[in-house]
Amino acid sequence: MFISLFFSSLLEAVKKFVKTVCTSMFRDERGVLEPHADLLSVALAVIGFMVLAALMSQTYLGYEDRSFALENYESASLLAKNLAEAPALKAETSSLLSAAALDELSGPEGIRERERFFAAFSGNYLFLVEIRTGDGQWHWRIEPDNAEPESLMEGLEKVAASVPVVIELNPAESVPGILTVVLYKTAWK
Repeated sequence: MFISLFFSSLLEAVKKFVKTVCTSMFRDERGVLEPHADLLSVALAVIGFMVLAALMSQTYLGYEDRSFALENYESASLLAKNLAEAPALKAETSSLLSAAALDELSGPEGIRERERFFAAFSGNYLFLVEIRTGDGQWHWRIEPDNAEPESLMEGLEKVAASVPVVIELNPAESVPGILTVVLYKTAWK
């Protein structure tokens, strides 16, 4: 009996001590280092680092995507200017672009002409040429025959440059138009 009385009084003393410590710990304004307080600060630091890493990777990927356009716009522009002066597109009697030559190059029977046309340019540049009249009535698209079909699909990374041209529809009629070169991003060959 003496032992049970001793343990009950000891239990009461421990309860009172724990209650006093717990209430003073939560009501104390001096600041107590709790065992889980550093877990919260570590979690916040990790979350902050992850957000920073995600922002930096998105910035880099955005820069990489736009760098193709920035690096290759000048090439596409020079290519468009050179193509506007290409003899394969010119009319026989004038310095205007010939609608008959464009029909031949863009049509199914112009395979040999397209080969000669694209052979003058590096195989490292995958591009196509679009020529339209200003009113939109006429449109020609000249694609290389040796390009894989999925390499010229919409949605791929590309850059375009245009130059104004004059198209001779027939010896008596010429109309303003636009020659556009669309340069696609490819792996270096």
